[in-house]
Amino acid sequence: MSSPNTFKALKVKHFPLLLVAGWTWGLSRWGVSFIGPFIAHELTGSARMVQLTGVALWAPMLFGGIIGGWISDRFDRRRTMICQFLVTIPALLVLSATEFLGILDVWMIYPVLFLAGAGMVFDMTGRRAIVYDLVGASNIDNAMALESTATSTALALGALAGGSLIQAAGIGWALTVMAGLQIIAVVTFSMVPRIDRLQKATEGGLSAITDGVRMLRTERGLISILGVTACVNFFFFASTPLIQIVGRKFEVGPALLGLLASMLGMGMFIGSLTVAKRQPKRRGRTYVVGSFAAFFFMSGFASAPWFLLAGLMLLVAAIGMGLFGSTQAVLVMDSVSADKRGRALGLLTTAIGVLPIGMLLLGELAEILGPSSAIVISVASGAVLMSIFLKFRPESYRILVKQVPPEKTFIDSAYSGSVFAVEPVLNS
Repeated sequence: MSSPNTFKALKVKHFPLLLVAGWTWGLSRWGVSFIGPFIAHELTGSARMVQLTGVALWAPMLFGGIIGGWISDRFDRRRTMICQFLVTIPALLVLSATEFLGILDVWMIYPVLFLAGAGMVFDMTGRRAIVYDLVGASNIDNAMALESTATSTALALGALAGGSLIQAAGIGWALTVMAGLQIIAVVTFSMVPRIDRLQKATEGGLSAITDGVRMLRTERGLISILGVTACVNFFFFASTPLIQIVGRKFEVGPALLGLLASMLGMGMFIGSLTVAKRQPKRRGRTYVVGSFAAFFFMSGFASAPWFLLAGLMLLVAAIGMGLFGSTQAVLVMDSVSADKRGRALGLLTTAIGVLPIGMLLLGELAEILGPSSAIVISVASGAVLMSIFLKFRPESYRILVKQVPPEKTFIDSAYSGSVFAVEPVLNS
């Protein structure tokens, strides 16, 4: 039986719509992230070209994170989100048309993946900031855990749907379905009214962007959180496009490759739902321990001699990622004042943006040593380097949840715009 607090954020008016919009967008995003590497491998057979699909998808995180955070703080977040859909949906439809016409070439997938990655920047810095404005500080832990749960189920089902659709109907129809999911997402998101911000817009222009960079010198807790994020993305998530190539050694078809890749989402779902139900007070410890667990079991996946064992190892590694992912964004937002949340999320996006660099280097290593050995070296290096980093910046591990007074939210249908910021509590 689930705890009554497990789904309490769903009682907030309009939050279910935001959650469904994010989930359907996630289904499309993760479906495309499976289809892109599949096309690259089918057309080239190269681990390098497969990793470059990940580079294209995640590069906007590195180059656009801080700018996206400033846009989120300065402009209408709802309008920005709708505009990004109006770019990514036609791009997917054009790519599917090239497959139907028989002219699809490998270079065509990279700009579409780049646009999908730009959409991820706006989703993280825009829609998630809207979630905080909507539910308030007293519900944000549960809301972000549910967000992470939705993301992980979308990852699992998106990868599974991508592989199954390719096997059943072909690449063209798989891409068309992904565009259709984004149409559902934008229609659902458009049903959410404009939400008043908890703080008025901050200063504009270059000063706002440089202020976001200056936060790296003054916010010690934020630096610790971002350092862990960078390590996990550079050394763990960089290996995710190679999951398909590792799976091919078991001589299975696209549907089973999709099933194997979906273990990542299924495990994250279990980890995220655990956080939503338990709502751990030692939030930072959950974040860090989940990261180390992911590193350890990912090496087991890469080394597994059997398909079922590989799937099990990937599932357990992903549970650790669920613990990590469901606490990450709220740790970042709670580490700064309300008027800086968009820029803090922009810095988080930039920390995630080291991922394409890791993918690029891992692709080269996989070309030399093979994908399995490259993954083992990557995650082992990540665990060691993160341990060293936390020796000098242990604040993220020590963060506790601070109790906040009750507040008015859309549960009362009388939102007052007031919020009590949750400051990180360091357990020294």
